[in-house]
Amino acid sequence: MEPAAARPRPILTPGTVLPEDADRAALVARVHDPEADGPCVAAIRGEHVVDLTSVAPTVSDLLERDDAAAVVREAAGGATWRLDELLQAPPGRPDLPHLLAPIDLQVIKAAGVTFARSLLERVIEERTGGDPAQAARVRARVGQVVGGALDGVRPGSPEAERAKELLVAEGLWSPYLEVGIGPDPEVFTKAPVLSAVGTGADIGVLGASVWNNPEPEAVLVVDSRGRVRGATLGNDVNLRDIEGRSALLLSRAKDNNASCAIGPFVRLLDDGFGLDAVRALDIGLRVDGPDGYVLRGSSSLREISRDVLDLVAATLGPHHQYPDGFVLFTGTLFAPTEDRHAPGGGFTHEYGDLVRISSPRLGALVNTVVPSERAAPWTFGVRELMRGLARRGVL
Repeated sequence: MEPAAARPRPILTPGTVLPEDADRAALVARVHDPEADGPCVAAIRGEHVVDLTSVAPTVSDLLERDDAAAVVREAAGGATWRLDELLQAPPGRPDLPHLLAPIDLQVIKAAGVTFARSLLERVIEERTGGDPAQAARVRARVGQVVGGALDGVRPGSPEAERAKELLVAEGLWSPYLEVGIGPDPEVFTKAPVLSAVGTGADIGVLGASVWNNPEPEAVLVVDSRGRVRGATLGNDVNLRDIEGRSALLLSRAKDNNASCAIGPFVRLLDDGFGLDAVRALDIGLRVDGPDGYVLRGSSSLREISRDVLDLVAATLGPHHQYPDGFVLFTGTLFAPTEDRHAPGGGFTHEYGDLVRISSPRLGALVNTVVPSERAAPWTFGVRELMRGLARRGVL
């Protein structure tokens, strides 16, 4: 990928970022406030964003409260900002209020290979050794052998075991198929605490990667007791060439500077937006290239292979605890196969691509692709957060 000569900033407005039923939603944001010299927990209330840090110093604290939705809707707050001004502010400017990723102390986890269609693409990456030029040939071979063998198969079931036997006999078994239809899902740590970027920010793709794509996903927001308290959108940026060389390179493929985007807001579960609404989420993707190229895609949680609560149970339980809660990327159905450049080469990002991930119930997460090495460095960690909250007297 070559750097784009000019990268206009995405134009974000409340109308393009908010959920379609925002007037009925309990929406949590985080705002960088230069007067406070740090992040504020905030609520979206119509055209305004209200600072709630004096009530809940972190989003993690807020979501431990049983009355979190009532706090977001009704609690008296401090500073107030106009949402349109926050959206128009250049991200990363310490002298201007701007939106951040709407989570803080939660561990950032991700479940992989949770959809059958994307499962086969992971096998293709592995079989090509991360070489996009071989993708079309291997895709045809895998499709010929597998056919509909995985359609409707419940992971860990006797049917899944029979499908596994078929694939082993054909020499096509892989670690991706094991976590896709086996008894245990893949759950990994996507990024460090506080490293996610929010809507409007740049998103990083490692400079060494030549075959990669966005991964539009629903992200569950879970408290320390394992209760799903809300949902948001995420981009899990997939470096297909690097992970395709070896599944053991997952960390290099997934955890890079600015490679995890979450937002725009956390929508809390309430009477109008419950777990069944999360299970029915439709997620759209649009990539607009600096050269006029457009890619569209979609993903639907209706087609996920494992229920979202099963993914949560695989993450937190007697085997592992998260005292500050966690967020969980739920995987994606989207796996682009159309050619962007050379025939058979499939899709890959160009620097300057504008990536919009959206859902009617969650709003829109919008980011611009840059090399991870040139994205704004991550400098604000847990120590700085704690020092800032102590200075403000809210701890």
